[in-house]
Amino acid sequence: MKQALAGVRVLDLTHMLSGPYGSMILADLGAETIKVEPCHGEGTRKLLATDPKNSLEGMGAYFITLNRNKKSVAVDLKTVEGLALFKDLVTEVDIVISNFGAGVPERLGIDYSSLSEVNPRIITCTVSGFGSDGPGSKRPAFDQVAQAMGGGMSITGSDSQHMVRAGIPIGDLGGGMFGVMGILAALYERERSGLGQHVDISMLDCQISMLNYMATMHFLSGEDPYPIGNSHFVHVPYSTFTCSDGFVVIAVITDNFWHNLKEVVTCPEFDNDKYDSQPGRWEDRDIINTALNKVLSGNTCQYWLTQLEAKRIPCAPVNTLSQALTDSQVLHRNMVVDLKHPSGRSTKGPGNPIKLSRSSDEEFSAAPELGQHTDEIMTQLLNLSVEQIEQMKVQGIIR
Repeated sequence: MKQALAGVRVLDLTHMLSGPYGSMILADLGAETIKVEPCHGEGTRKLLATDPKNSLEGMGAYFITLNRNKKSVAVDLKTVEGLALFKDLVTEVDIVISNFGAGVPERLGIDYSSLSEVNPRIITCTVSGFGSDGPGSKRPAFDQVAQAMGGGMSITGSDSQHMVRAGIPIGDLGGGMFGVMGILAALYERERSGLGQHVDISMLDCQISMLNYMATMHFLSGEDPYPIGNSHFVHVPYSTFTCSDGFVVIAVITDNFWHNLKEVVTCPEFDNDKYDSQPGRWEDRDIINTALNKVLSGNTCQYWLTQLEAKRIPCAPVNTLSQALTDSQVLHRNMVVDLKHPSGRSTKGPGNPIKLSRSSDEEFSAAPELGQHTDEIMTQLLNLSVEQIEQMKVQGIIR
């Protein structure tokens, strides 16, 4: 059974996290993804590479995870010959994805305008901090910069004096995810027009998009929301609560859930008719949350989760990573997979969350060594001879 993107070919110029995450998703879905690196390797190869706890055979956790299912070709794009080789490869592929800063693709001569001259069907995608145009487009950006400027950080934390970034790098990851969406939309449109186009992804744009209904609430009310920890601005009780051995989340979002909760916990403070509807619970939210926390602290997480689930009250343990990655539902969905090293050794990492009913094959080949597939790609795609390839290696054009 073929994967959904079998037959699609990608040139991957990305580095760090946002771009590599997007190209990883494409590769997981079956696109032949050729990682084009400088002859000294892209910078992410070195991240954690010498950390004994977070590396395998000299390859760090970043690179092992983000570059699975990819091939590596090492080409010096700053040489005339290397750039010519790259453009020859462009004639044989569908997509070029990068996350250079604004203006860098144009300086290297690998922007959409330049590449569409050699392949009118090419789809290019850049993931940058602020997009390709506008007054702030030239600013450098990393994950926390995007989170801060995008507003999400201002509503994350315990209170207005203690704002924090999201624990996972949602600024970077959001850019990669939206990049994939844009690329797939451009691929679909190309079926009608026969032409490629450029996908311009701004990490800041992505953060603004994910504000979603909260942005609309701001425009309606004229107010800036502030961090309220794990509670909710409407629903009560809706927060994290302490058990004797950990923490659980409970989300009572309807009055029916409230009545079911009263059957699970014995709490005299809850015997008040005003709490039978949301406005009353919201008015006395501190009383309700304090009383509920006191009751729950008297027994284990598993005890309460069993009782709450029996009444179909939305709830969950606050898992550590080790707990989340051994959860039976997570394992059933093949969301923990083997990540191989070219040496044959392996570790484990997260799987592919996109599950398709027919094109469901999941394969996870090892992240490549630098230039591991240079000879293969130059021979198979560009029909270069062994002699030509060796000569370019001597000249430092490829590795």
